[in-house]
Amino acid sequence: VFFTGSYATGRSIAERAAPKLLKVQLELGGKDPVYVCDDVDVAAAGAALAEGAFYNAGQSCCAVERIYVHRRIAPAFTDAFLESVRTFAVGDPQEETTTIGPLARKEQLEVLEAQVADAVGLGARLLCGGSRRPGSGYFFEPTVLARVDHRMRVMREESFGPIIGIQEAHDDEAAIGLMNDTVYGLTAGVYAAERARAERILTRVNAGTAYWNCCDRVSPRLPWSGRKHSGLGSTLSLAGIRAFVQPKAWHLKSPA
Repeated sequence: VFFTGSYATGRSIAERAAPKLLKVQLELGGKDPVYVCDDVDVAAAGAALAEGAFYNAGQSCCAVERIYVHRRIAPAFTDAFLESVRTFAVGDPQEETTTIGPLARKEQLEVLEAQVADAVGLGARLLCGGSRRPGSGYFFEPTVLARVDHRMRVMREESFGPIIGIQEAHDDEAAIGLMNDTVYGLTAGVYAAERARAERILTRVNAGTAYWNCCDRVSPRLPWSGRKHSGLGSTLSLAGIRAFVQPKAWHLKSPA
């Protein structure tokens, strides 16, 4: 059985498959974090992560859902990020000028509104967006929140929409702790000038896919897997193919 969807549904499928000893592959949710180190090109990182957070209106399992920024560059990064987001056009996805289209489900609008209200109520600062777009269609304005923390639902629960929280991290060690503070483990990324620094951080982050200076991408050559509530097993690559087959041992002896 192979399923892509929410943790709750995936767990239900696994429970029903267990008595029959059926092999189960689950590709579930994520709360994908990215940490921005203090040695990056702030403008480039801001533009790249705006795209990574809002591509397909955030409706991607590997979309950036949490951003942590080294405290030394947090104000500059946030400004650069906002500059990119404010160029995004919300509208008909068939129009070439559109950047952010509608959500797939009406119910998701309520999820996003609840996350915004919860965050602002707990002290977050709403930098842009925060509400559905007036008129027909399931459109939600691109939303950026600052001064967020892990008390807030927007930093803990999957959003699957055009909303992002940006939180300052005191240093690399603090960022690692924040990135791991989740029930999910699908992807994680680090933007840093030095590969060695990124690898040191990502080695300690419990996620199935690691990104250095990139995000929201998949390769058929690499396994796609989730840790914790993000799923069971792998898809793509040789590892993914093996999940759909069973080994068979042959013991052969020619006649004397």
